[in-house]
Amino acid sequence: MGRKKIAARAFTMAFSGLLTMVLMYILLLLFSQVSYLNKEVLLSSLKDKEVHFALALSLESALAVAALALLIGIPAGYALSRFSVPAKAVIDTIMDLPVVISPVALGAMLLIFFNTAPGLFFQEHFFSVVFNVTGIIVAQATIVIFLAIRLMKSIFDAIDPAYEMAARVLGESRAGAFWRVTLPMARPGIMATFILSWARALGEFGATVTLAGATKMKTETLPIAIYLNLSAVKIEKAVALVSIIVLMAFLILLALRLLTDKGALYQ
Repeated sequence: MGRKKIAARAFTMAFSGLLTMVLMYILLLLFSQVSYLNKEVLLSSLKDKEVHFALALSLESALAVAALALLIGIPAGYALSRFSVPAKAVIDTIMDLPVVISPVALGAMLLIFFNTAPGLFFQEHFFSVVFNVTGIIVAQATIVIFLAIRLMKSIFDAIDPAYEMAARVLGESRAGAFWRVTLPMARPGIMATFILSWARALGEFGATVTLAGATKMKTETLPIAIYLNLSAVKIEKAVALVSIIVLMAFLILLALRLLTDKGALYQ
């Protein structure tokens, strides 16, 4: 009995120790920024027009992309979850490519596409994309939409189709069962998908800087603003921008935890 207790204690200590090490590593990264931050730098950065522009552009583009991701992700995710699609494994794999491919590589693919005949036709007849603000939306959406589809598919997979079948037995159409039964059941997951999509768009850098460029006060999102200020050796301003992103990320993740687990705050 004594050996079992010792083994259990050693097991607990080993795993808790690894968890503590990882937590300390993250906290070390966060607190290492403090030496570059002071009240004057932070206040001046918060009043800076460049910071205001980057923050506003990041929030607006991320919000637009997250909304678009839901509009496409909900029906596409439902189709992948419920419909009998030919070559489903292949389609699933293709859908995951934009999420797992390096953002810089994806940005390069977009840049090449918009310099081919179909891409140039699109830019001439609809709107300019390359090195433009709209390029930010396109780059972010190319990643985030497929992330939303994957998340929504998982959410619909977790909902028992028997509820829809019961609704259809009671006279609902397939569309009616989706709107009145499945969609309300998926509401917490939809909200979580929106938050995650918005957060992913907010932090996107590689594809955005490759397609839209890094022009100050034009295509300058928060990640690009950090890059530009580090390139100009404006460390204090870059750290202030990093602090803004970290705070926003913390609040987003906390909101997500509370949304998906109402008791998380007290655990």
